[in-house]
Amino acid sequence: MTHSVSPIGYLRSCFKEKFAIPRQPQLAPAARGVLELLPPFDQAQAIEGLEQVSHVWLLFLFHQALEDKPRLKVRPPRLGGNRSLGVFASRSTHRPNGIGQSVVRLEKVEAGRLWLSGIDLLDGTPVLDVKPYVPYADCLPQARNAIAEAPPPVIPLEWSEPALLQAQAHAVRLGEPLIELIEQCLAQDPRPAYQVPEPSRRYGVRFWDVEVRWHYPQPERIRVLEVLPA
Repeated sequence: MTHSVSPIGYLRSCFKEKFAIPRQPQLAPAARGVLELLPPFDQAQAIEGLEQVSHVWLLFLFHQALEDKPRLKVRPPRLGGNRSLGVFASRSTHRPNGIGQSVVRLEKVEAGRLWLSGIDLLDGTPVLDVKPYVPYADCLPQARNAIAEAPPPVIPLEWSEPALLQAQAHAVRLGEPLIELIEQCLAQDPRPAYQVPEPSRRYGVRFWDVEVRWHYPQPERIRVLEVLPA
C-alpha cells in the first residue's frame, strides 16, 4: 500500500544549512523559526485552542536527505560516526520514508503562522503535521535509552573581541538572540567526531543572514573569530 502526503506548511528557520544544527530539539533554546501554514490551514480555525499549549510536536520531511534505497543500518553521530546501528534504533535523518519528528516550544500563535523556539530543523523544511504536546502522556519518567542516556557533553567556547562586537550588532539588527544561538549550537561541537581539528583550520556556518567563523585552538575548545554578513 502506498499513500501520499502533502505539507501543511514550511518552516522558516535560523538554520540555513545542515552543518551545526543541534542533533536533537531543545538543545539550543535560542534557535527560532516560524512555521508558515499553507491553505486551507492558514485560517484561524485550524489553530483555534493552540494558544493553550506550550509545546508541539512537528512531523516533517528530511527534504535534503530523501533516499530511494532504504537503509537497514546507519552510523549515528552520537556513536562517533564510525559504529553502525539498526535504523530503527536511531534518530538518523536517513529514514525509510524521510519522516522526522521534533518537540518544540510554541512562542506565539497567529493565523497562518506558528512562532517556535528550540528547533532543530533546516530552513525550508516541509512540515506534515502539528500535534500538541501532552505532558501526562508524552513525558515518561521511567523511560530509558541506553544508547543516549544523557545530552551530549558541550565544549568550552570563547569569543574574540571583534567577533563578539559583530555578533552584538547583528543581534540588535535581527531582533534575535544571536549570541546565545551561536554559543548553544557551537558548544554541541558540530564537527564530525572522528575529525581532529588543526588550530589553523577555519570552520563556518550560516545562522539567519550572517556567517559565523571559528577554529579550535585546542581540540576540545572553540574560539569564535568572526560574525559577518553572509
